[in-house]
Amino acid sequence: MSLENLHELSSLDEFVGVCHEQSVNGGWWDGFCSLNEEAQLNVLGTKIALIHSETSEMMEGLRKGKMDDHLPHRTQEEVEAADIFIRLADYCGRRNIQLPIIVIEKATYNADRADHKSAHRAAAGGKKF
Repeated sequence: MSLENLHELSSLDEFVGVCHEQSVNGGWWDGFCSLNEEAQLNVLGTKIALIHSETSEMMEGLRKGKMDDHLPHRTQEEVEAADIFIRLADYCGRRNIQLPIIVIEKATYNADRADHKSAHRAAAGGKKF
């Protein structure tokens, strides 16, 4: 599926596949499979660091209230959120991480966590943010 047809995606799985396919086609994973395990881990670590860098850019957009340079009708916060999602989808596509299933499992787990309840957070030593 091409980027022009993204609005036709019916699932997060499809989105992950498209993001990873676009990244592969763009050459962002060239030579990855021929690397030794240590070098592959370094590439994967760099991919995770780039996801983190997008969160920092999102924070900066929020902090400064800036509009995006590439999509001027959107805030930098919005566009960097999309970049996070795209990079994460690409990463999950490469690593065969079943993101939709794991998101549901984790959300279900979090729903029953004591430290995710208001009363627990308000108590001494509770999570403040």
